Amino acid sequence: MPDRRALTADCASCFALCCVALTFTKSADFAIDKRAGDPCPNLLADFRCGIHDRLRPKGFSGCTSYDCFGAGQQVSQVTFGGRSWRDAPETRERMFAALPVMRHLHELLWYLTEARSLAVTREIHAELDAEIAGLEQAASGDADAVLAIDVDARRAQVNPLLVRTSELVRAGAGRKKDRRGADLIGAKLAGADLRGTNFRGAYLIAADLRGADLRRADLIGADLRDADVRGADFTGSIFLTQSQANAARGDAATKLPPRLARPEHW
Repeated sequence: MPDRRALTADCASCFALCCVALTFTKSADFAIDKRAGDPCPNLLADFRCGIHDRLRPKGFSGCTSYDCFGAGQQVSQVTFGGRSWRDAPETRERMFAALPVMRHLHELLWYLTEARSLAVTREIHAELDAEIAGLEQAASGDADAVLAIDVDARRAQVNPLLVRTSELVRAGAGRKKDRRGADLIGAKLAGADLRGTNFRGAYLIAADLRGADLRRADLIGADLRDADVRGADFTGSIFLTQSQANAARGDAATKLPPRLARPEHW
């Protein structure tokens, strides 16, 4: 299985790609508009952020929620061999275009690695291993190979295994509530028993999940921006990412899966 550290952002090994390659739209998440390819005005010459310890009060909460799943350092150090877009400006366009492709690959590797770590998925371990190996090989290619990857096709290929993982995990909760893609924006779910619920792609923006029981819930793609998860229990939930946790509002009583770090702003 991949080392999870390779699927975790290491900003010191990246050329601040997310601060340049991505578009910022002035909103509650970003204080400014910024076009893709333009460096953020807060970016320093050494690729560090000049307001890293003040991002939220400065209006850049979107930066604290973003997670590249380690794609930034992979593109910087492997795909482009440690050459930065500043030192080799001819790499700019392809390097910036490679970031979202690599992020998709690494996100899929994150999900597959989690699925493979579960005893309950033993019956599909061989299939998971094969998909992990294929994605690792794709992610290790040169710039031309990475940019030629059909991300949608890769997702379609992996999806049946993630769905099967969800079914196996949620069956252990004794119920299988299906809230796929549900509009739960601002929903009042404080203290709710949501064990084994399928929240795939659900909109939980600003939902009240205080003290909710989300054990064995499938949270892949769920939008948890500004959701109140204080005291909520995510123990044994699957496919919850660091980015989703960072986007929510929790506290010391929120129980997270051990693979995730408690966000600093909680």
